[in-house]
Amino acid sequence: MESFKNELKQVLRRLGRAPMFTAITLITLAAGVGANTVVFSVLEGVLLKPLPYPKPDELIGVWLSAPGIQLKEFELSPSDYFIFREQNRTLQDIGLYAGDSVSVTGIAEPEQVRGLRVTDGTLPLLGISPMLGRTFTKQDDSPGAPETMMLTYGYWRRKFGGDSSVIGRNIIVDGKSRQIIGVLPQRFHFLDQEDPAVITPFQFDRNKTHLGNFSYEGLARLQAGVTVEQVNVDVARMLPIVMSSFPAPPGFSLKLFEDAHIGPNARPLKRDVVGDVSSVLWVLMGSIGMVLLIACANVANLLLVRVEGRRQELAVRGALGASRARIAADLLVESVILGLLGSAVGLGLAYAALRVLAAIAPAGLPRVREIGIDGRVLLFTLLISLLASILFGSLPIIKYAGVRLSTGIREGGRALSQSKEQHRARSVLVVVQVALALVLLICSGLMIRTFRALTSVNPGFAGPAALQTFRISIPGTMVKENEQVVRAQEEIMHRLAAIPGVGSVGVISMLPMTGGGWHDPIFIENHTYAEGELPPLRTFRFISPEYLDTVGTPLVAGREITWNDTYKKIPVAMVSENLAREYWQDASAALGKRIRVSSKDDWREIIGVVGDVYDEGVSKPATTSVYWPLLMDHFESDDSMSMREVAFVIRSSRTGSESLLNEVRQAIWSLNPNLPLADVHALDFYYQRSMARTSFTLIMLGVAGSMALLLGVVGIYGVIAYSVSQRTREIGVRMALGAQQQTLTAMFVRHGLVLTGIGVACGLAVAIVVMRLMSSLLFKVSPVDPVAYGAASLGLVATASLASYLPSRRAATVDPVEALRAE
Repeated sequence: MESFKNELKQVLRRLGRAPMFTAITLITLAAGVGANTVVFSVLEGVLLKPLPYPKPDELIGVWLSAPGIQLKEFELSPSDYFIFREQNRTLQDIGLYAGDSVSVTGIAEPEQVRGLRVTDGTLPLLGISPMLGRTFTKQDDSPGAPETMMLTYGYWRRKFGGDSSVIGRNIIVDGKSRQIIGVLPQRFHFLDQEDPAVITPFQFDRNKTHLGNFSYEGLARLQAGVTVEQVNVDVARMLPIVMSSFPAPPGFSLKLFEDAHIGPNARPLKRDVVGDVSSVLWVLMGSIGMVLLIACANVANLLLVRVEGRRQELAVRGALGASRARIAADLLVESVILGLLGSAVGLGLAYAALRVLAAIAPAGLPRVREIGIDGRVLLFTLLISLLASILFGSLPIIKYAGVRLSTGIREGGRALSQSKEQHRARSVLVVVQVALALVLLICSGLMIRTFRALTSVNPGFAGPAALQTFRISIPGTMVKENEQVVRAQEEIMHRLAAIPGVGSVGVISMLPMTGGGWHDPIFIENHTYAEGELPPLRTFRFISPEYLDTVGTPLVAGREITWNDTYKKIPVAMVSENLAREYWQDASAALGKRIRVSSKDDWREIIGVVGDVYDEGVSKPATTSVYWPLLMDHFESDDSMSMREVAFVIRSSRTGSESLLNEVRQAIWSLNPNLPLADVHALDFYYQRSMARTSFTLIMLGVAGSMALLLGVVGIYGVIAYSVSQRTREIGVRMALGAQQQTLTAMFVRHGLVLTGIGVACGLAVAIVVMRLMSSLLFKVSPVDPVAYGAASLGLVATASLASYLPSRRAATVDPVEALRAE
């Protein structure tokens, strides 16, 4: 132990005597290790860490599939829930849940807040118990039972000041008086959804339940020893029971559901939480891993230079009896100490970077709140620091741990030009750095090309930054008649249009790029359907007049829906251009054709064709959509219907200003003081969010590529600079014999470019193979895109040329007399 302490002191003393070498090495390692720690923290928090619930491996998401209507996955219906809960053989329990938006009135200003609807077993499945009061029971979830609710901790603190006497109090939610029965603990987070404010029970009425209404996500807990595959078999057994236990909705036949070929699609609940982000994170982890390899190559080069300067010392130690193993251990200890110190600095950088990352992380990145530096991250950092130490420390050990006395003294006592053998190791390391840097630069280039391709797509609306949006809900307890709901919405439009700076106002049931919405098949009059064929699902949008003009969606053919169509309930509709071309090959040919949803509905004439809108983001195909009036009779088998929850869109030069929002609130509350605004955003918020994952990946790969380029250039600079310093005598001889300064400079630049060229060739070969893994992240860009490959290669060569030229100029300043005298 005492021997190790003495050796440690000697290593630290040697590092202290070489502050420049130590500082550069620590900075290089800190950058590589810190970047890897950051990305691993994200990877571990999102993908590797188990869900924060008791026995998370038992939790599954329960979904269905319907290959008959080309649906790989869709939600459950209440009819599924009743049968699955009562007759399953593989589950402890099953619950349904759905996000909601509710209005809370009677307490200060009216407020629209996030809600969560659940069945009585949903929260217990996750092991969640209330901090105050009680949880829902089957009685709370039964139709006709008293209306109850629970509050989340944050909303309880904000709205009620943390008053424990709130239990038993009644508040007005969506026009109904509900009793508060519980407050959830501060640690409560429901899966990865935005934290709700209030939670309410569904209260499904079994006697009024039909097949269909697949609008509810399901989760369940496995019985001991049961697998997901066994659950899918069990669900497949129960689906025919569902079909025989409940009637089809009015206007729909049982055969419609049979032809959909509904099947099971249960999977681990973690997959529902994480989604499809895994490919992005693994690509980033691999990219940052390359940065660490480049950093190790750089440090190995530095250590080679440092150990070459100690050859005489090592030879003397060997002559005095130090074994090869003892010298190797000494060199390895120095490498490990450098690795650990660099990792400590990198860990500090990672902590700061994670705080920044949390702010710029895309909205679609799941489990952001669980990302941080924990025990597993610290262990990972320790392991990669030790691995890096061995990687960059092994080369000097192999090369110089057994240096002979005669060789060491002879080479240490003169400054002869070094042999090709002595240059080879550093040259190989530079080639590796250049190759890896090129791969990362190509990654960045492909993401830049992808981002540009995304921004060049017309999303189907214009000037989203000038479009102010918000949602308003008018519950049946506030306004009963459907027509009065729509007239109230029209009156709000008129009052908003009168606000200074407002150009136009429109209403739609669901904004573009906000997700969700209404999806159903439509039937075309006089269109022949094959036996068992079901039309594909279409996106339904319910709009007001002026909406298309407000958002800038073009009318391709025909006319728009008018207020006359709406109030007289004239059976009309509009379709998207891609839907019109799908059936009639030409947009104008769709005009006059008729469509409907169910056999009890009226046929509705297509009066207009609307430009395509990318409702799911510009990286996915534009949805085929149908546009309906806000008020209709005989739609979806209902005698009368209206859209009670809608989004308003205002085009204004004042979008985003607090003064505009204040005037908007006053205009609405002058009509009804109990109408809160929800989801107040510019439409640009949703547009940018649809590209957030690409932007995040671009930023991360850009950082990795920049670090790789910087480290690669430093490596080339270092090799050329060292080569110049070691060939001083040769340069002096050449100049004495008449060599021109330009010739000498070109000789060293050529050496740097040869190394760069070999590295670029190797990097291109690796990139062609590796970039295939990125294909799922690209949009309208080939994994072997020549522009990205060419730009990255030329940029790297140009930078390497500069890095080679700068130290090469020193060769031209060598005084041949002084160089020869020094020898």
